[in-house]
Amino acid sequence: MSKAAAIFKKELKDTFKNKTILIQFLMFPALVPIMENAVRIDGMPENFFVKLFASMYIGMAPLTGMAAVISEEKEKNTLRVLLLSNVKPCEYLLGVGVYIWTACMLGAVVICAAGGYGLRGSLVFLSVMAAGILVSALIGAAIGVWSKTQMMATSVTVPVMMVLAFLPMLSMFNDSIAAVAKYTYSEQISILLNQIDAPRMEVSGVWVIAGNGLLAALLFAAVYRRRGLE
Repeated sequence: MSKAAAIFKKELKDTFKNKTILIQFLMFPALVPIMENAVRIDGMPENFFVKLFASMYIGMAPLTGMAAVISEEKEKNTLRVLLLSNVKPCEYLLGVGVYIWTACMLGAVVICAAGGYGLRGSLVFLSVMAAGILVSALIGAAIGVWSKTQMMATSVTVPVMMVLAFLPMLSMFNDSIAAVAKYTYSEQISILLNQIDAPRMEVSGVWVIAGNGLLAALLFAAVYRRRGLE
């Protein structure tokens, strides 16, 4: 755990040097309060931008952040130096994973605060976001481990990110897309966030999120078994 904590601190310091990763953590948390307070349209649902951008944030920030960190350190041989310094792969992945998850959860707290939810609503909001961030981080880890360079990781991350981030928004306007999107965790997270103020939430989407998480874990395990942290 001490080595994982050291990796966490290292990645935290590197964030302020890597503007590409830093902007992923800051963009939506900064944008949501602005949109919520600046845009007023008749008939617009309450907290519309909070719920919309929260699901997009989950599909973008954890996935791209995790893939970028791992692939960049592989390309620059920083990861090889760490492994030769007696850092085990599981310690490295744990340190990076906790760092990405924590950074994204801080952004989720800002987005939640912009919605002005009560105690119950905030707990539900953050719990849903925490689950979504974990699934996205697993997918990003699989991409990062598979990729030999950061450019290769980006070429895979961008289309995956676009699908996961924009499916919830597109499904609001197209029933055919909604019929497919309901099997993805980002869409189910969007549905759950829209039910926060409802007297009773439909929890069937939790199983979809759990299933997506299991698939992401299996994908990561398969990629790691094939490539490792070479």
